[in-house]
Amino acid sequence: MAPSLKTLDFSVLQQCMHCGMCLPTCPTYDATQRERHSPRGRIALMRAVAVDELPVSPAFAEEMSYCLGCLACQTACPAGVGYAELFETARADIERSGVNEGAARSFWRWLTLEQLFMHPRLLRLLGGGLRIYQRSGIENVVRKLGLLRLLPRDLRRLEPQTPRMSPAFSHQLIAERETPRGETKHRVALLTGCVQDLAFSDINRDTADVLLANGCEVHTPAVQPCCGSLHGHNGERELARELARRMIDLLPPDHYEAIITNAGGCGSHLRHYGRLLDDDPTYSARAHRWDTKLRDIHEWLAAIGCRAPAAAPFDRPTRLTYHDSCHLTHGQKVVSQPRALLRLLPGIDFCELPESNWCCGSAGIYNITQPEQSDALLLRKIAHIRASEATVVATANPGCHLQVVRGLAAAGAPVEVFHPVSLLAKAYRNETI
Repeated sequence: MAPSLKTLDFSVLQQCMHCGMCLPTCPTYDATQRERHSPRGRIALMRAVAVDELPVSPAFAEEMSYCLGCLACQTACPAGVGYAELFETARADIERSGVNEGAARSFWRWLTLEQLFMHPRLLRLLGGGLRIYQRSGIENVVRKLGLLRLLPRDLRRLEPQTPRMSPAFSHQLIAERETPRGETKHRVALLTGCVQDLAFSDINRDTADVLLANGCEVHTPAVQPCCGSLHGHNGERELARELARRMIDLLPPDHYEAIITNAGGCGSHLRHYGRLLDDDPTYSARAHRWDTKLRDIHEWLAAIGCRAPAAAPFDRPTRLTYHDSCHLTHGQKVVSQPRALLRLLPGIDFCELPESNWCCGSAGIYNITQPEQSDALLLRKIAHIRASEATVVATANPGCHLQVVRGLAAAGAPVEVFHPVSLLAKAYRNETI
């Protein structure tokens, strides 16, 4: 039976002491100063639902939708409240209740969660179609003729946020098995992701190259399932469980020294398959073993002693800053390692970004479901980036990457955005020039 707020161990719901340490870290509470928009306020609502003092209502659903799920509260909490588990359970209860039912919503959830993100070849087919649309000139013609006005308002708003498809996807850039030129010290698997595969396949290639440069044999299956993060965060627990099983079958954890992820949001979900499949007699032990092997790329490189590049990534001195992906820093607790890697780069003046771990407003599909709050957070982030006077900003999550690029473009700010591993890859390649 899928867990619900009513069936959770009540001590988990009671763990919150209402001390308020989470309040200064919560972007929605900061914006409204309303208790219901704080982590402890939401936990109070969840507790009321668990004991039948409140129903799972549209108002409860809206409150859970307004939460970014950034997990900053988990980092701040002295009692160690597992807000991520409570939050995902609440969202699952909302989906089971049907309080958000509507024809349009049901269709889009079916199309995305049940079809596209359950079938990687279908997702790549869509990505290929988008690539043709974007690169053939059809997109420009459609925009110039004003044909977008024919779309429903919500789709019209989202169209400019459509990510640019890569010229080639990950399986076209990375062989299923690649070995380093020198001594092989480690054997790892590389996860290519969904959005990362379609829009940032170059980052996956860079990740493979950096692993090779550090003595890793890299195994990258050509067709990989979605990790299930999108499903888990949006109340579709059973679909998330099915995808976890597929991933474990594809990459048995005992075959590798580490399983590498380079996307902060995906990694936060990927390293908790044990909790997700704890009651599955067939997969539980393997899922817990998987969790011990899952490593963020920065975490792994720091652990094995990343080789400092002999060349700089750019042909000029560069001021660089770093934006923390929420789920990388709060969900995975990977904070110092990306900064340590960036400081290895020659020719880089690294500066800390004010509020570097404050959410940029991307938060999965938050910029779709809560556009006003998302845009307010983005403006705040862009203001800090511009004030830093950096010409390059590094970040390690595709959602953050897209959001920050969009904000910088809107502000007319000449700042480039890179994944930290791409900067390492550029530096390594420049060694041979």
